[in-house]
Amino acid sequence: MKQLFFSNALLPDGWAQNVALSIDEQGRLEHVETDMPASGRTIDGAIALPGTANLHSHAFQRAMAGLGEWRGTGAGADDSFWTWRDVMYRSLEKLTPEQVHAIAAQLYVEMLEAGFTAVGEFQYVHHQPDGRPYDRLAEMSVQLMQAAEDTGLAQTLLPVFYANGGFAGQSVQGAQLRFYNDPVRFAELVNACRSHSKDHPRTIIGIAPHSLRAVTPESLAEVVGQAGGAPIHMHIAEQVREVEDCVSWSGARPVEWLLDHHEIDPAWCLIHATHMQQSETKALAASGAVAGLCPITEANLGDGIFDGVTYSNAAGRFGVGSDSHVRIDLAEELRSLEYSQRLRDLGRNRLVSAGTANGRALFDNAAAGGAQATGQETGRIAAGSWCDVVALDSSHPVLCGKSRDNWLNGWLFSGDRSCVLDVWVSGKHLVQAGRHMKRDAIARSFAAAMEALFG
Repeated sequence: MKQLFFSNALLPDGWAQNVALSIDEQGRLEHVETDMPASGRTIDGAIALPGTANLHSHAFQRAMAGLGEWRGTGAGADDSFWTWRDVMYRSLEKLTPEQVHAIAAQLYVEMLEAGFTAVGEFQYVHHQPDGRPYDRLAEMSVQLMQAAEDTGLAQTLLPVFYANGGFAGQSVQGAQLRFYNDPVRFAELVNACRSHSKDHPRTIIGIAPHSLRAVTPESLAEVVGQAGGAPIHMHIAEQVREVEDCVSWSGARPVEWLLDHHEIDPAWCLIHATHMQQSETKALAASGAVAGLCPITEANLGDGIFDGVTYSNAAGRFGVGSDSHVRIDLAEELRSLEYSQRLRDLGRNRLVSAGTANGRALFDNAAAGGAQATGQETGRIAAGSWCDVVALDSSHPVLCGKSRDNWLNGWLFSGDRSCVLDVWVSGKHLVQAGRHMKRDAIARSFAAAMEALFG
């Protein structure tokens, strides 16, 4: 039986010293023992943390990072999410399955090096540029599953149901043709993904109705019925215009409408949920669902600020994702979430109760929320869980001389991905001294894909 030893580790009941992890052949933790003698043993990293899931990813968008940072021209030009979306759509004009694999593999290497050990891949580019399906209906999804397999990242693949181009059943057009499925073909796609994933124990297949603007009430009900207990993710209330359009269509705000028409429970993850009234925020918290927050992307797109204070006070569950991947950094996502609350409220330490270490609370909540939203048995160093472990570098300038919860305060508020030293997923040592074992070869494939797309 394989063993790892850490001088310090964050366990479900708190910090422990001289921790020995025994890993079975499948990559799960068989035993977790504390206060073990270290004589003659290698201590693999000084500060061991449980792995955290990146709960919201559009892998292909890593390729367009930076391309939306041009100010629009012309009278009345005003850059917004909607003008950024036009840039994103144009990036899809030549995208091939092989390029999706190269981009996703590069992204997943960066996620692992940043301390993420699982991903919720919100996959909506299904077809060829003219909307015709590939010969293998799930071709694009298979490429993403293969990229996760190649890099070692645990993956919850979320095939996206996208049937309409706007509220009230508007037709898809342009780049949206690559996303379109009716409920029957979507069921075929999901079944194909499930069949392909059977031999991959760290692959989970959920479903993702894209948003209320991309479905009708009837098709949403039909697709949700296909989940079978798997995770259900959905974009919601990201933009003010989206909320206004929803009110015009239904007389209700998006989160309000969803809570009124569906039984929202812990299987659900509502992505963004930025623009809610207090009553919606409290109701979402009470549902047990996870709010999927993407603070860096939400800032980049000018989405707005999630009401984290009201949500946290109502014991709401949340996790974080890197969404459009302008940056991949777990510490920065959590720091950005807390800082957005400080800027709005003109105060400090907004998301924690009195006497609580902010970094510890943010990390614990994100680890638990990410595990719930992805359905991955991660986020805990405990017997029976997968051996998904992140080791921080105790000699890093923002960590040295500190201890326990102040390690997390230092990493999340003064550090970045350079604090991550080693990463194990399913007991496999994928990142060593800050570098993924396949980084160089994957970077070469990514560079070739980028040259073909944009060169």
